[in-house]
Amino acid sequence: MTAPLPVRPSVPAAEEARAQAPKQRQPSRLLAPLRQTGQLFALALAVGRAIFRRPFQVREFIEQFWFVASVTILPAALVSIPFGAVIALQVGSLTEQLGAQSFTGGASVLAVIQQASPLIVALLIAGAAGSAICADLGSRKIREELDAMEVMGVSPIQRLVVPRVLATMFVAVLLNGLVSVVGTLGGYFFNVIMQDGTPGAYLASFSALAQLPDLYIGELKALIFGFIAGIVAAYRGLNPRGGPKGVGDAVNQSVVITFMLLFAVNMVLTAIYLQIVPPKGG
Repeated sequence: MTAPLPVRPSVPAAEEARAQAPKQRQPSRLLAPLRQTGQLFALALAVGRAIFRRPFQVREFIEQFWFVASVTILPAALVSIPFGAVIALQVGSLTEQLGAQSFTGGASVLAVIQQASPLIVALLIAGAAGSAICADLGSRKIREELDAMEVMGVSPIQRLVVPRVLATMFVAVLLNGLVSVVGTLGGYFFNVIMQDGTPGAYLASFSALAQLPDLYIGELKALIFGFIAGIVAAYRGLNPRGGPKGVGDAVNQSVVITFMLLFAVNMVLTAIYLQIVPPKGG
């Protein structure tokens, strides 16, 4: 005798059984930004640890340093001139209304050194160099080059990410000095030439209000902003979605995320600086 064939349940019975079965919990979409934020911080910690490990990729660092500097020096210098001029004209107009024309130079120069210069440098690095870094790492990722490096025992973070992040940090610090000088000279020119200011009053107000910690906070901001730009670009480049189109989307996202983080971090650093460092003469 042949064994009886198993009886298949009817369609309504099968649907009822699937309905009664425990459903698998799907990850909430609300937690996705939190996971990405955690992964971003984890990458930052991994890069911080890998900086002090050997071997250090000197050649890669030099190449990336030259590339980042070459695409940001000229735009930074050109942008800082009108930026310093706008600040000088606006501050000069305001001080003239208040009857404090003698403080125009100090106020405009402090605005350039403390706020405008680090932000200009960071935005240019994020827009020009950061987008290129993100596109380069993203293209390597979709071609599975990074996976091949991991199979061979080579860390992509130490080999590719660390030199790029260090390059953005060092270029940001150096460019901040250039933008500060060019922006100050632009503000001086427009204040003296267009607003009939005197060179002596401009320089005297600057020496009366400015102090060395103002320069230090500008350089510290540039260093931190360069680190943020490099980390965000590397994170989005290492995690593209959807092939070549995903790489383009990752580049756009890296620039937008960097801009948002820069303004938030700048607000925090400025508030801390104003609370710690007293004003000159205060």
